[in-house]
Amino acid sequence: MVDMTALTGMHSGEAARKRTSKRRTAEMRLKLYGILAISLAGLALLSLLWSVVGKAAGAMTETYITMPITIEASEVDPDGTNDPAIIRRGDFEGLTKDLLKETFPNAKGRQTRRDLYDLTSVGAAFELADYVAANPTLVGETIDFRFLASDVTDLYLKGSFGDLAQKETDGNLTLMAEDDAYLVSSSDDDFLAALERVKEGLTDQADALRAQAALQDNGVIEFTRRAEAAEDDATREKNLKLAEQRAAKRDGLLADADALDARAVAEGGDEALDEDNRSVFINVAGGWLKMTRITPTGGIAEPIEPLETEVAASNTWGLYVTDLPEASRKVSDNQIVWIEQLKSRGQIDTVFNQRLFTAGDSREPELAGILGAAVGSFWTMLVTFLLAFPIGVAAAIYLEEFAPKNKITDFIEVNINNLAAVPSIVFGLLGLSLFLGVFGVPRSAPLAGGIVLALMTLPTIIIASRAAIRAVPPSIRDAAVGLGASPLQASFHHVLPLAMPGILTGTIIGMAQALGETAPLIMIGMVAFIVDIPQGITDSASVLPVQVFRWSDFPERAFEARTAAAICVLLLFLVVMNAIAVFLRKRFERRW
Repeated sequence: MVDMTALTGMHSGEAARKRTSKRRTAEMRLKLYGILAISLAGLALLSLLWSVVGKAAGAMTETYITMPITIEASEVDPDGTNDPAIIRRGDFEGLTKDLLKETFPNAKGRQTRRDLYDLTSVGAAFELADYVAANPTLVGETIDFRFLASDVTDLYLKGSFGDLAQKETDGNLTLMAEDDAYLVSSSDDDFLAALERVKEGLTDQADALRAQAALQDNGVIEFTRRAEAAEDDATREKNLKLAEQRAAKRDGLLADADALDARAVAEGGDEALDEDNRSVFINVAGGWLKMTRITPTGGIAEPIEPLETEVAASNTWGLYVTDLPEASRKVSDNQIVWIEQLKSRGQIDTVFNQRLFTAGDSREPELAGILGAAVGSFWTMLVTFLLAFPIGVAAAIYLEEFAPKNKITDFIEVNINNLAAVPSIVFGLLGLSLFLGVFGVPRSAPLAGGIVLALMTLPTIIIASRAAIRAVPPSIRDAAVGLGASPLQASFHHVLPLAMPGILTGTIIGMAQALGETAPLIMIGMVAFIVDIPQGITDSASVLPVQVFRWSDFPERAFEARTAAAICVLLLFLVVMNAIAVFLRKRFERRW
């Protein structure tokens, strides 16, 4: 007989309560671990999306500079033909450069002119040519045309090179012309705040010098170690000499850093401003001056934009300081002044960047778009689907419904499962050697990319399709056969339609994986620079993941935002495809 007293004692009492409390504590701890893991994963995802979307926001707008330009007939259509083909071959680039020189006549010298021409995009002249060619009656007329701004101008206006901070001014500014410069002074200590800002830059320079000194010190340690380990006198002397050279450089850098720190903490001061210091500008009488020397009460300034009226004193003036020295930013001091001048005249507009979604690739960031890559992805995915879906479903039906269970089918099943885990670049190598090298499929074409991705997607589709077919109850097959249907009719008329939601779900997930692949497509040449929009599966093309890869490797800073924007578009495609898979599963799912 069962001892009920013993059972009661086992499930009650102090020991039982302790065991129950311990079990509940373990369960609560497990729940907390799960909540913590989900929270960390969610935070990581939000951080990633915030970073990508935040950077992509910079690519959502583009900048235009509106300027009046005279379409000189002698430059674009000297014979007066009004032929769009002839007009389009006109010297619109020369007209654009002449316009910039007329707008800022004080820009002299080769480098200064180069900075001036860099205010507008290289594509602005082509857009002007297309506009005039479409409207030949404008030849000889003066029109207001919106010139696409360069990436440098656009990034400056978006604050990518720091802000141009305005300092408060309370005193009257006095100017005294001296050769090609001005002696400037204020009745108050208006320049003191700008001087302090310059001194902060001295501290930054000192920190940079100390970082370089640390590298030299590492060299001293290494060459000293080599000298101690040397087996002959010549090698020892050589390494000791190199250690002494590194030590001298280190000491010199540290001395320079100490001198900069001393200047930074000293009261007052008289600092010469060069490209390694923060820049200081004065806006007065419609002109702009750049300071080359600054004291608490004034200094020396050179004109970048001449004063509209010569004045000896003014109580209406502005003092501006940059966040970064000129050597640390791509936009020059001259360009900053010209952009600010255009902005004050109301000639700069910022609009939504439709070009990003309607243009192909370009070496110039402001002209680059993702349409070519998006269309290339469409053609590639179309080829992938047309090859992988019917072959994968047919293979799944055969293996699940008709194939005999023997060693051959077991071998095939094992290899299908193994192929699902093969690195994608292996399929790229296969496509390069077989489809391009043997069968002569066009290189860098959606046809080649689609074939390679179809091979990569086939195992996923076959495995998902077999699982969906296996989920259909055997009674469906038995009922169909019992009513006179052949095994083939039972499979295609009854089993396959019922398994189709699961098959489509697996197919879409496999296609979404293929959409994000880069390595196999790089191997078959789809990393090439393609400007034109592909019109078919045999045209040269790129795809969105490869476009992201290429843009991320470009040195121009403006491509950073466009890379993030392309990532957002790719993520949107992936979300939509997965949403379709979820919808199909929920809409057509059958519970048996």
